[in-house]
Amino acid sequence: VQARSEDSDDDKIEKVVGDIVTRSLQQQQQQQNQNASSSSSQFLDMVLAPIPQRWRNYTVRFIFTWVMIGFFGVLIYLGPLALATVTLIVQVKCFAEVINIGYAVYRVHGLPWFRSLSWYFLLTSNYFFYGESMVDYFGVLISKVHLLRKLIIYHRFISFCLYIIGFVWFVLSLVKRYYMRQFSLFAWTHVALLICVTQSYLIIQNVFEGLIWFVIPVSMIICNDVMAYMFGFFFGKTPLIKLSPKKTWEGFIGGGVSTVIYGFFASYFCCQFQYFVCPISYSDELQAMSMKCEPTPNFQLAEFQLPDLLRSIFGL
Repeated sequence: VQARSEDSDDDKIEKVVGDIVTRSLQQQQQQQNQNASSSSSQFLDMVLAPIPQRWRNYTVRFIFTWVMIGFFGVLIYLGPLALATVTLIVQVKCFAEVINIGYAVYRVHGLPWFRSLSWYFLLTSNYFFYGESMVDYFGVLISKVHLLRKLIIYHRFISFCLYIIGFVWFVLSLVKRYYMRQFSLFAWTHVALLICVTQSYLIIQNVFEGLIWFVIPVSMIICNDVMAYMFGFFFGKTPLIKLSPKKTWEGFIGGGVSTVIYGFFASYFCCQFQYFVCPISYSDELQAMSMKCEPTPNFQLAEFQLPDLLRSIFGL
């Protein structure tokens, strides 16, 4: 009983110390963010001094909107592999942010190998998921190299072995008094992998199936954000939600209607080009990656008959 009481007291002390360390780290991060924000805001204030106060934020958004749209256009021009690379970079950054949350909470306990294990499982997951994509879309090209052909044949077995090595590594790193915390972090790592790696894998699958499945959804989100701000800036009077006081009903409705109209015309435009609708594949004739194909009926205009009820209503 006395031993349990001492363990309980130690846990309470560690919890208090952990809370203090976490708050200290958060305050340091906030201070760094404030310093960076103040320096950048001072520079912007100096540059935008001649512009009226109401139009300063609009000017900054206008400039950076076109800069980012230009960058997005360059990525589309570079093709699926460039988009897949950018998606992978964003995935790694998102994973680092999620993992750092758990690391900040439990840093005081000095748990061994947590960060190393997290990054190891990220590499293992990416090897499995992106290896599957490579086999599906570039299998013909990869199989021409003898060593890589072996990796294709035993890809799933290698992935399974890598995961087992990580699991054994985790078991060997367990510390007697911190089992619960280490298993919590182990689960946290897998949730982060589920959130980041799975989504990025599905995004890249869409990219390889045809750029239209990536370009249209992403550009519609961009259109919605831009037009919601534009309608809110010029016509906004009615607040939408308390969580974000600057958002208005006018912006919400205007952005939604504009996005629907944009999606109609943008999808029609993209359907005219094989570059957007054809999946990427390796061509033996060209000895290179190709995005040429016969577009499926999904991307071709066709006549449809309205249901009898609608035809009678509209007198067709």
